[in-house]
Amino acid sequence: MANTKVIQAKQEAVDAVTAKLRGSVTTVVADYRGLNVAQITELRKQLREAGIEFSVLKNSLLRRATAATDLTELDAILTGPTVVAFGGEDVVAPAKILNDFAKKNTALKLKGAVVEGKVISVDQIKALAELPSRDGLLSMLLSVLQAPVRNFALAVKAVADKEEQSA
Repeated sequence: MANTKVIQAKQEAVDAVTAKLRGSVTTVVADYRGLNVAQITELRKQLREAGIEFSVLKNSLLRRATAATDLTELDAILTGPTVVAFGGEDVVAPAKILNDFAKKNTALKLKGAVVEGKVISVDQIKALAELPSRDGLLSMLLSVLQAPVRNFALAVKAVADKEEQSA
C-alpha cells in the first residue's frame, strides 16, 4: 500500500515538472554546487521579482519529464546538482538573470536551456542574455517607427520657419 502511494507521489511530481516544461517559454538548467545559502536566496529573489519559477530538482525526475516532452537532448547535461528556472512570458529574462548572476558568482554554472521547445547550448544562452528585454525591444521598435514622422515634422517646421523669415 505504501509503495503505491510513493509511486503515485513521484508520478505527480513528474507530471508537475512536465507541465512546467510545456508551459515555460524559456527553461534554463544550471549547476549550483558551491553557492552558499545567501547567494541562492539572492538568486531566488531576483528570479521571483521577474516572475520566474526556480526549483532544485532531481535529475531522474527531470529525465522522466524530458522523455514526456520529447526534450531528451537535455538528458546529457542532467548530471550533478541541478536547478531549473522556468520562465513565463519573457524569453530573455531567465537567461539574462542567470547569466548575470553566474558572472558575479562563478560557482553557478549554466548547463543548457530550452527556448520555445528547442534545446540550446551555454553559448546560445549567453548570446540570448545579451539581447534587450521584451520591453527594450518594443521601445527600440517604437523609436524606429517614430523617426520618419519626427523627421518629416522637423522638415515641415524648418520650411515654415524659413518662409516666415522671408515674409
